[in-house]
Amino acid sequence: MSEVLPVISDEVPATPPATKLLKWAVSAIAVAMSLYHMYVAGFGPPEELIFRGTHLLFALTLVFLLYPLKPGGGPGWRALDAALLLGSWAFILHIFLNYDYIINRIIYIDDLTVVDKIDAVLAVLLVLEATRRVLGWALPITASAFLLYAAFFTQVKLPVLMEQLYLSTEGIFGSTLGVSASYVMLFVLFGAFMEKSGTGKLFMDFALAITGHTAGGPGKVSVVSSSLFGTVSGSAVANVMVDGPMTIPLMKRTGFRPPFAAAVEAVASTGGQIMPPVMGAAAFVMAEFQGVSYFQVTLWAAIPAFLYYLAVFFAVHFEAKRVGLLGVPKSELPRLGAVMRARGHLFVPIFIVFVGLIAGYSAPLCALAGTLTCLPMALMRKLTRAAINWKSVLEALEDGARNTLSVAMACACAGIVIGCVTITGMGISFTQVVVGLAQNMLLLALLLTAIAGIVLGMGMPTTPAYIVMVALLVPALVKLGAITPAAHMFAFYFAILSAITPPVALAVFAAASLAKTDLWKAGWEAVRIGSAGFIVPFMFIYEPSLLMIGDWQTIVSSFVTASIGTILLAAGLFGYLLRPTLWWERVLLVAAAFLLIKPGWITDLIGLVLLALVLASQYLVKPKELSHEPA
Repeated sequence: MSEVLPVISDEVPATPPATKLLKWAVSAIAVAMSLYHMYVAGFGPPEELIFRGTHLLFALTLVFLLYPLKPGGGPGWRALDAALLLGSWAFILHIFLNYDYIINRIIYIDDLTVVDKIDAVLAVLLVLEATRRVLGWALPITASAFLLYAAFFTQVKLPVLMEQLYLSTEGIFGSTLGVSASYVMLFVLFGAFMEKSGTGKLFMDFALAITGHTAGGPGKVSVVSSSLFGTVSGSAVANVMVDGPMTIPLMKRTGFRPPFAAAVEAVASTGGQIMPPVMGAAAFVMAEFQGVSYFQVTLWAAIPAFLYYLAVFFAVHFEAKRVGLLGVPKSELPRLGAVMRARGHLFVPIFIVFVGLIAGYSAPLCALAGTLTCLPMALMRKLTRAAINWKSVLEALEDGARNTLSVAMACACAGIVIGCVTITGMGISFTQVVVGLAQNMLLLALLLTAIAGIVLGMGMPTTPAYIVMVALLVPALVKLGAITPAAHMFAFYFAILSAITPPVALAVFAAASLAKTDLWKAGWEAVRIGSAGFIVPFMFIYEPSLLMIGDWQTIVSSFVTASIGTILLAAGLFGYLLRPTLWWERVLLVAAAFLLIKPGWITDLIGLVLLALVLASQYLVKPKELSHEPA
C-alpha cells in the first residue's frame, strides 16, 4: 500500500532518504514507533501528555526526515531541516523534562516562563509546517485562520492562547492526537500486517469467485473487494490504487464504459471508511468525542454502510443488464472452495478484531490481537508462508508507522483548531449564526452542513474535515433537534463523500487515471452510483432507527424498506428493473425510492403502490414495444 499511495493522494509524496545511513535511521525510528505503540496497547499507556507527546515526537521526526523542505537541496537546506527537527525535539522534551512543573502549575493563572513561550511558538509553527509537508496547504491555512482570529479578533490574551495550545490537553496534545496515538496507529499497523500476509489477494480472489460470473461481474468484484479491503485500509485513494489496477481493466474488457468503470471503483473504495468493523480514522475520533466505545460507532454505521454498498452493487447490476454485459467465464475464475482452502485462514485476524470488539475489549487491544495473529495465520499454509520472513515483518512495522504520519499530523494540527474554538467560545457563536441562517429549519441546517462537509473534504483529509464540522456545525444540528449520534454521523458521511464529489474528488481522480478517462465524466458517474450515500444521512437524522437506535421492530422495518428503496433508486437512475424502463417508470421508481427510504408507514405504503404500478407495467409491456432510449 505504501508504494502506491503517492501516485494520486491527498498526501504529499515522501522523498526517499538521500543516504543509506539516513534510510537505516528512518527504518529504525519507524520500527521503534510501531513497537512502542504495540507495547502500550498491550501493557497500558503512560500519562496522557507523555503518551501523546511521544507519539508526536516520533511523527515529527519521521516527517522532517522523509519530507525535506527542498528535496535534493544542498547543505544549507539540510541544515534548515535539521534545525526544525531539533526544534521539534526541544518543545516536546521541555514537557517531558519539566513534567511535574507543568502538571502542578495552575493553568491560565500562573505566568508562563520565557522558555514556555518560546516552546509554545515553536510547537505551533512546527506542527503547521510538518502538516504542510505531509498534507499540503489546506489544513495549515485553515488552522492559521482560526489562530489569527483567536489572537487578534477576540479578547483572549496571547499567553493564554499559547498555554491552551501547548501546555494543556485541549490543544495540540488534545483528544484528537490521543485518538491517533491510541487507535489509529494500531489499526494502520494491523492493515500493514494484513497486506504483508497476502490478504489483498484473498479479498480479490474471494470477490471474483462469488460475483465474477454474474452480469457485470467485474464491477461487482470491485464492490465486494473494495468493501473488504476498506475494512483494513480506511483510505479511499489507497483502496483505488490497490484494487483498481485489476478491476478497472477487467470492467473495461467486459464492456463497461471507462467513466463508469472508474466511478464504480472510486465509489466502492470510498465506502471503506464507513465499513465496519474497521472504519476510517475519523470514526475513532467520533467515539472519543461522544465518550462511547468504538464498537458503538460501528453499530451506528452498519445499516448506512450496507445501504451504501447495496446501492453501488445494484447500480452495477442494472447498468450491466441494461447494456447486455455478461460476466467473466467461470473457467477463467478461481473457485470459492479453492480460494478458501488456500487463503481462507487469512480472514481469522479480521474475525478476531470483530469478536473482540463485540466482547467489549478495547479497540487498541483488539487491533493488537489481530496484528499479532496475522503472521501465525500466514505461516499455517505453504502458499501464504512464502512471503513471510524477517524482512517482511520489519517492512510491515515500518509501513505501519509511515502510513500513520498523515493522520498524526492532521490530528495535531486539528488540535490547534479545537483549542482556538474552545478558548474563544467560537463554537457557540458559529452555532448561533448557523441556527439564524437556517431560521430554525433543521433541513436547511443539514443542507448547509452537507455543503460544508464536501467543501472541507476537498481540501483536507476526512478526519480534520470532520473535526472542524464537529466544532462548528454539529452543535447547531443538535440544537435544532437532531440527536447527537445522528448529527456526528451526518458530518462524518459528508466529509467522506467529498472523495467522489466533483470538482475535487481524489478517489475519482485516482480511478480515472487508471481507466484513462475524463475526470468530469467519471465524477458525475460516481455521484450517480453513490447517490444513496448522499440521501441516507438525511434519513437517519429524521429516523435514528437506521442507526440501530430504538426498538427492534422499528429498526427491522426501517432497514427493509430503506433497502428496497435503495435498490429502486439504482433502478430508476440506471433505467432497468426487470427490463429496460420507460421514462415515466424511471420517475416512479425514483419517487418510490425516496418514499421507501424515508421511514414511516404512510410513505412506505405509497412507495409500494408506485412500485406495484411499475412492476405491472414491466410485466405487461413487451420489450419490443420499448423505445431504446439511453440511460
